[in-house]
Amino acid sequence: MSINLTLFFEVIAFLAFIYSFKRFLWKPVLNALDARDKKIADGLAAAEQGKQDLAQAEQRSDEILREAKQHAQEIIVQADKRAAQLIDEAKTNAQAEGGRLIAGAKAEIEQEMFRAREALRIQVAQLAVAGAENILKREVDPKAHAEMLSALQAQL
Repeated sequence: MSINLTLFFEVIAFLAFIYSFKRFLWKPVLNALDARDKKIADGLAAAEQGKQDLAQAEQRSDEILREAKQHAQEIIVQADKRAAQLIDEAKTNAQAEGGRLIAGAKAEIEQEMFRAREALRIQVAQLAVAGAENILKREVDPKAHAEMLSALQAQL
């Protein structure tokens, strides 16, 4: 193998290439590689953070769902209590209304009985006067007749 000038220039060119590569390109390539490594690490960290956030969100959603179910159950219980209360109030109102109707009916019956008694008294008085007229076979004057009816009504 012979060493000639070409080999010497090739070595000088290679050394110049290494020197210029190291001086001008080495730092940007290392910076690009570092930036890529950092970007990958950040992406992995973000993915891990995303997983943790997802797990926390699932826990929060489960908790919110549990609270919502509990709240719904409480609302149902309150609605059942309110329905029972409304039914009791309706029963009480119906019983009170029934009592009022019965009392009104009894009062009306008593009034009808009083009217019937009064009508019966008047009829009995008229029959008594008519009977007395027939017995006495004489006519009683109207003023005396009215007085006798009033007295008879008072006695009955």
